[in-house]
Amino acid sequence: MKWSLQQLTVAKREPFTFEEEIDLSSLKELNPEIRVVSPFHVKGELIYSGPLLTFLLDIKGELVLPCVRTLADVKFPIDLHVTEHFHQANDYVTADVDHDDINFFEGETVDLLPAIKERILLEIPIQVYAEEEAERLAPPSGKDWGLITEEDHNNRIDPRLADLAKFFDKK
Repeated sequence: MKWSLQQLTVAKREPFTFEEEIDLSSLKELNPEIRVVSPFHVKGELIYSGPLLTFLLDIKGELVLPCVRTLADVKFPIDLHVTEHFHQANDYVTADVDHDDINFFEGETVDLLPAIKERILLEIPIQVYAEEEAERLAPPSGKDWGLITEEDHNNRIDPRLADLAKFFDKK
């Protein structure tokens, strides 16, 4: 998803469209909550208006996130329709677009991947809940924790006091 400015100048005369499947598994490094990243389908069109490059993007894919109650895997579909503006960093901006909405680039290449990753990460909700039948798929234990019932909790003897419980046993 990287093009040179020379390749993009075609859009001045005729529509510049593209469609790609991209691997965004590096999102797991940016957000440790993400368990699985499916390949994302990106379809787009470029509108070339002077020094401002406007990309109209359709981004579709799926993430697997943990349920906040049970830690079970929850499939979270992503279907975005976004507009991304790009402008060279060393040029004066004359466009009627808010400067915060413009991605500035240096050199002769435009890379859409960072903008796509940012949009996907912004779509991830704070909490994801699994459906009721997925609750039984929750792991019964993990690193430094385990699931116990209330009965097990009441019958459990504190290991620090285990020797004290034997004090009244007669042999």
